Amino acid sequence: MELTVLMPCLNEAETLKVCIQKALGEFKKLGIDGEVLIADNGSTDGSQEIAVNCGARVVPVTERGYGSALRGGIAAAEGKFIIMGDADDSYDFSNLGPFIEKLREGYDLVMGNRFRGGIAPGAMPFLHKYLGNPVLTWIGKLFFKCPADDFHCGLRGFTKEAANRMNLRTTGMEFASEMVIKATISGMRIAEVPTTLSPDGRSRAPHLRTWRDGWRHLRFMLLFSPNWLFLYPGMLLFILGAAMSALLIANPIEVGGITLDIQTLLFASTSIIIGFQAVLFALFTKVFAISTGLIPPDSMLYRASKRVSLEAGVIYGLIILAAGFAGSLYSLEYWASEGFGPLDVQQTMRVVIPSITAVILGFQCILGSFFTGVLKLNSNEGS
Repeated sequence: MELTVLMPCLNEAETLKVCIQKALGEFKKLGIDGEVLIADNGSTDGSQEIAVNCGARVVPVTERGYGSALRGGIAAAEGKFIIMGDADDSYDFSNLGPFIEKLREGYDLVMGNRFRGGIAPGAMPFLHKYLGNPVLTWIGKLFFKCPADDFHCGLRGFTKEAANRMNLRTTGMEFASEMVIKATISGMRIAEVPTTLSPDGRSRAPHLRTWRDGWRHLRFMLLFSPNWLFLYPGMLLFILGAAMSALLIANPIEVGGITLDIQTLLFASTSIIIGFQAVLFALFTKVFAISTGLIPPDSMLYRASKRVSLEAGVIYGLIILAAGFAGSLYSLEYWASEGFGPLDVQQTMRVVIPSITAVILGFQCILGSFFTGVLKLNSNEGS
């Protein structure tokens, strides 16, 4: 069988029949050996009977959620190619030819583009059209270099073999983001074809919830991009904190009539600590994601972690820790020379703050090295 048209279904009795008929008509028009597969997510309105009577195959999926239904449908699909789309009559199942052509050319994922094909009046809410979809698409292109210009179009085609390689796991609406992101970072061939979007044919409210599902998409993108979530903000905080500390460690400075002194030095040191910790989290996330197969092992950060052994990380940490202890010992000796009495805070804190910062960074480096070694055990790389 060449093609499976897959529709997730949860109480779609009003529109399911026309969607199935359009898909079957397209099979006949294009001469395709195909099936319409309904991944039913617990409908109670008779959708299952309607599907069977229209000539579709129904597979029940007990775990609730858009992603769960599609994952169950993909597993049960018999076609070499799969085209998925909602069963609310908003997508045009009578124009599947462009998707089939691209799949036959060897593309792994073929995305529909509603902005190129045409969005009928009332088909897409204002917030989705001018804020949600453009912003999330822009983030997806920035974070992952994804070539798609309509990141969340629900009508898309892919090979079953590619879907299996993606190792799709999410259960909700973020499934749409997961598919595009994993196809992109895995180096799969992605194409885009124009498609249309019509108003939802159902009388009830859609399952999609604007803010909840928008947040789930954004959350998934952030969690799947440790560089943007942890590494880049962490590096920025670390560099800014280090630069400010270097300026203030000897004497206060004046900027536009404002005096920056040890209080600013304390905040700069805090920035260094938070930044360093964020970079470590980026490393932890990358190692975990790669060792568990969530993303392919092509990360620069991951390659760097392989070059630096656990022992080397511990040695670096001990060096930083020694510097911190040395500064702390110097401060203690200075205090002793003053008879353990009151000190000039302006001078002593310029040694104490960097010393404490170095002690914290040293311990973070040592503990982080051991934790990274634990994460690598899952990939049989040792430490």
